[in-house]
Formats: sequence, structure tokens, C-alpha cells
Amino acid sequence: MKVAVGSKNPTKIEGVRKAFEEFFGKVDIHPFEVKTSIPLQPFNEQTILGAIERAKKCYKKDFNFSVGIEAGLFKVPYTSTGYMDFQVAAVYNGEKLSIGFGPGFEYPRKVVEEVLKGREVGKVMEEMTGIKNLGKKFGAIYYLSKGVVSRIELSRIAVIMALLPFISNKFDI
Repeated sequence: MKVAVGSKNPTKIEGVRKAFEEFFGKVDIHPFEVKTSIPLQPFNEQTILGAIERAKKCYKKDFNFSVGIEAGLFKVPYTSTGYMDFQVAAVYNGEKLSIGFGPGFEYPRKVVEEVLKGREVGKVMEEMTGIKNLGKKFGAIYYLSKGVVSRIELSRIAVIMALLPFISNKFDI
């Protein structure tokens, strides 16, 4: 099985590999650098659209599937900052598209405040932690959860959720 990934980010690639291998055994993963129309720091629906664009732009007929993953902040009432971060995955097979979300979490208030001023989460978290390329190594969630959860795991779960219609005969998409 051949799977295209609309990212060169190692944490996203590994999350895709792990998700697909759970259902299909060994897979051949092909990462592609994909440009999207989405801002570097997406919010709400932009995050979903970014995942879709990534999946569709890297798809080619010789692939069984393509996957796009985008992380972004979603406005969520009753949270302390008003926002939660979610990984969104889009899985595409050339005809059908499915969306899945990973678990959501809140950033520290200072991070959200800086992001609302126009900065990227990744840059703010790098400054806070002193860890360069945090998002490509293990993600802010790894740092915030004291090593319990990694960005690979968030990506893996989001991809599994997006794969459900393709692996279950209970869906009609």
C-alpha cells in the first residue's frame, strides 16, 4: 500500500505510518512538501481546510491514499483561554474524503495571548521552552504533558479517526 503525506514534518509522517500500519500492515509512505492557502497559524475552519488541501494536493493516482494533517486553534467555550489545539487529519483516496480529529488541549494563557496578536504557536513555544523546532521533534504537547503524549500520537489518533469510513463497513461515504 502506498500513502502520500502532505508534509515533510517527521512527527506527522510517523503518525500517519503508525495509523495505517495498524489496519493495513506494512505501508510505503511518501512525504511531499505542500503549499496551502491557509495561514501559518490556522484557526477553526482554516485548520480543517488546511488538512483537506494537503491531502488533495499530494494525491496521485498511483497512491492508495493521501493524508493531510493540520494543527490549529479552535474557539471552545468554557475553556480558560477560550481556545484548544486540535490535530485535524484528512484522508483521501481519489474519490472519497474523510476528516478526523485528535484529542484537544489548551496551551498556557501566555501562548494563546501571543498567538492572538499574530504569532505562531510553534515560535512562541520554542521561545518558552528553548527547544528549537519543537513541532518537528515531538511537539508542544510532549513538553506540556511532561513526555506522556507526543505529537506523533495526536497525529496517529487523528488519522485513525479519519480512516474509520474506509475501514468499517458501517459507513456510506
